[in-house]
Amino acid sequence: GCGGEGGSPAAGRSPEGEERRDPPQASVSNGGDAESGKELVELKVIWNKNKYDVKFCLDSTGAELKQKIHSLTGLPPAMQKVMFKGLLPEEKTLREIKVTNGAKIMVVGSTINDVLAVNTPKEAAQQEVKAEENKKEPLCRQKQHRKVLDKGKPDDVMPSVKGVQERLPTVPLSGMYNKSGGKVRLTFKLEQDQLWIGTKERTEKLPMGSIKNVVSEPIEGHEDYHMMAFQLGPTEASYYWVYWVPTQYVDAIKDTVLGKWQYF
Repeated sequence: GCGGEGGSPAAGRSPEGEERRDPPQASVSNGGDAESGKELVELKVIWNKNKYDVKFCLDSTGAELKQKIHSLTGLPPAMQKVMFKGLLPEEKTLREIKVTNGAKIMVVGSTINDVLAVNTPKEAAQQEVKAEENKKEPLCRQKQHRKVLDKGKPDDVMPSVKGVQERLPTVPLSGMYNKSGGKVRLTFKLEQDQLWIGTKERTEKLPMGSIKNVVSEPIEGHEDYHMMAFQLGPTEASYYWVYWVPTQYVDAIKDTVLGKWQYF
């Protein structure tokens, strides 16, 4: 197989500019090892302030990389949120997603014990919120939302694609309204694990882990766009509403902010 090698933490080992000190011939195989004939790529895996130098096969999939990360960190694949230009697709190879030598792979996630300590009450609360939401009229008919939606679709809103799920674009999502009807843009800073919410006046930089929940609902009559809220505190009063989110990015936003394993 092509399992890759390396994996010693490289934290604080050398300044950035000195990494390629090996002479080029050092990468030539000595023969007889399983890696010969396979094209390897050198990665920096970063998790919880730990850095691991890993050599990994370009034709391995995201799922296989998660297994490798498991062996390095003890973090089960199901608990890993692995970032490379957005959420790493498990079924594609590193070659297909254009991973190159020296690429930084960010890993976010907690071990199962950490998660059990934090998540059990949160899941119960989310289910209660869902039950409550089901009893209410659709969000887009509620008065507070109507006053924004009645302004109509923003001129510079990003185009939407129905029936398709896309990964987050590399550019900020822009052209949307917030609840006061002001323009808002969302920037996903995956390296810092932050969501930046920008308006004309200021930019809020929120750690992804501080966002308790994400809710969304299609806008009536414009089902290819959603209204979406980020829950920033313990109650619904802390929802930050964003209107006219293109439908193809809704799942990617939820996956990125909450981590796939956290919401149901």
